[in-house]
Amino acid sequence: MSEFTQLLNQRFRGYFPVVIDVETAGFNASTDALLELAAVTVKMDEQGDLQIDQTFHYHVNPFEGANLEQAALDFNGIDPNCALRGAIDESDAIKDLCKQIRKAQKAADCQRSVIVAHNASFDQGFVNAAIERSNIKRTPFHPFVSFDTTSLAGLTLGQTVLVKACEAAHIEFDQREAHSALYDTRKTAELFCFMVNKWKALGGWPN
Repeated sequence: MSEFTQLLNQRFRGYFPVVIDVETAGFNASTDALLELAAVTVKMDEQGDLQIDQTFHYHVNPFEGANLEQAALDFNGIDPNCALRGAIDESDAIKDLCKQIRKAQKAADCQRSVIVAHNASFDQGFVNAAIERSNIKRTPFHPFVSFDTTSLAGLTLGQTVLVKACEAAHIEFDQREAHSALYDTRKTAELFCFMVNKWKALGGWPN
């Protein structure tokens, strides 16, 4: 067994990376509805490279009194009233996600989970707002630390738009699938793993 097998808990100072993407009915996390939420966890292989592990995905009913901006719905193509979405209440979605992430974090022997996202402050804001509305006291996520793949991609690939960064990293990206939380999370996770692994290949980690 390689020395890298147990090192995920050391790679990010005890943080457990969780790649997140949300689709929403606006830009204000306090007032606008969270409509879709996806998360991808990562693991470290025997060579010390990151790879995608588990995936979690939820269609979410707007919370009571939530604002729905039509322009946002037109952009992401979500009909909040469509029964075929199979949506569940926001509190059920966020509670299940926290439960699953706590379990994965514990299995990785990490101390805290950290949200990884493209333009991370946006997704983190909506996740934090949903956690607060759901009265979750024991959240696995750090309340303000995040890893922003936009900044990382700007540094490593010279691109900040997700599709352009993926293209630069030779990661297949179908723009017809974009703005689905599940698809965007998967691609963001692939991009994150690529950048972390590339840094290691260049000798940046471990020291």
